[in-house]
Amino acid sequence: MAPAERERDGRPEAVRAPRFRLDLPRPPRRKLLPDYDPEAFGRLSERIARFLGTGRFIVWMTVIIIAWVVWNVSAPSSLRFDQYPFIFLTLMLSLQASYAAPLILLAQNRQDDRDKVNLEQDRKQNERSIADTEYLSREVAALRMGLGEVATRDWIRSELQDLLKELEDHRVTLPAGSAPDAGHGRDVDDR
Repeated sequence: MAPAERERDGRPEAVRAPRFRLDLPRPPRRKLLPDYDPEAFGRLSERIARFLGTGRFIVWMTVIIIAWVVWNVSAPSSLRFDQYPFIFLTLMLSLQASYAAPLILLAQNRQDDRDKVNLEQDRKQNERSIADTEYLSREVAALRMGLGEVATRDWIRSELQDLLKELEDHRVTLPAGSAPDAGHGRDVDDR
């Protein structure tokens, strides 16, 4: 038997599909479309959209259209490139509009994406601020409750004044010469 005619698993060896190694990456395939950086393309579209939304663009577009029409109306017949119905001008304006609209939409989508990210960051910051505020208000309430039980300077002063009044009210007035240590100079008898 020839090697091409040998059968394995019911199929001839020559007909079997080749086995691919799973531990190696596949070789890159050729692409039909050219590679491009989506971020760079997005930035370019934003720049174009930003320019299309300016007064400078309107002025330049108006100047070009007026020059186009004046040239094709007043120039000699041999130098005119677009006769009266100005079909070529219409084609150029349509082409410009057909490219401008998607570029503007792309720029708006990118701006919407940035706005969503900013909105999400603002929402998270607000949640953190609310949580911090609630925590601080609980702490202030706990401090107020604790301060209700703490003796303040004014309270201590009023208590001392009350005690001083009580001592003055209960003080026994002794005659002038009957002080306990008068004449002795020391309190040896008390020991």
